[in-house]
Amino acid sequence: MSIDLSFLPALGAAFLLVFARIGTMLMLLPGLGEQNISSRIRLTIALVLAAVILPLHRAAYHIDTSALGPDLVMLVEEILVGAVLGLTARLTISALDVAGSVIAQQLGLGFVTAVDPTQGEQGALLGNFLTLLGLTLIFATNMHYLVIAALNDSYNVFAPGEVPSTGDVAALITTTVAGAFRIGIQLSAPFLVFGLLFNIGLGVLSRLMPQMQVFFVALPLSILVGFLFLVLGLGAMMGFFLDYVAGVLHALAPHA
Repeated sequence: MSIDLSFLPALGAAFLLVFARIGTMLMLLPGLGEQNISSRIRLTIALVLAAVILPLHRAAYHIDTSALGPDLVMLVEEILVGAVLGLTARLTISALDVAGSVIAQQLGLGFVTAVDPTQGEQGALLGNFLTLLGLTLIFATNMHYLVIAALNDSYNVFAPGEVPSTGDVAALITTTVAGAFRIGIQLSAPFLVFGLLFNIGLGVLSRLMPQMQVFFVALPLSILVGFLFLVLGLGAMMGFFLDYVAGVLHALAPHA
């Protein structure tokens, strides 16, 4: 009695291709793809997801073990697809960083910076806070499962072996960037109005009372009133942002 193991090379190549798409996406994914997350944890998650998704889409991979060139081309295509998906998620979260930077400027806290754990570089403190809060709410509301669903549905949009259309990829990235900037400005719109009215009021006050040191009164008052607005409107802001993220993920995973 002999066991036929001739299918193992093709199966191993298919697993490597699935892992390339998932691993690249996970490397760019907010929350899990950060530098402060252990590489072993990220590798384990990528391997588990690849093992789960492989049986669902094994038939989509047509692998010829006798020719290395087509398999390498397919590997590059899978890495590109994973990069597009991960970058889309990363750009979606950047809306909170835009909102935090605008709000910090309006409150007079634009000079207060700290290391952003999601970017590994200096960022506005309010932007870091909003980004971490948004990521926490995404995981707390189980919305991260939509990311896995989007990864599964990506095989219907980007079939293995087909080169992604550069026009479609460019349109997706452009739409995501424009949407993130639009949402960031919408989230910070009340603070833009507050900053405008507050500065106009200070200008009028400085004309009425030239001897008053406006700067020493304005900065603490701006921070105090701005934080009160932030506390009162934080729930609505995060709810609006979660609706936006859900819309983006549902667009990537229409069958979820």
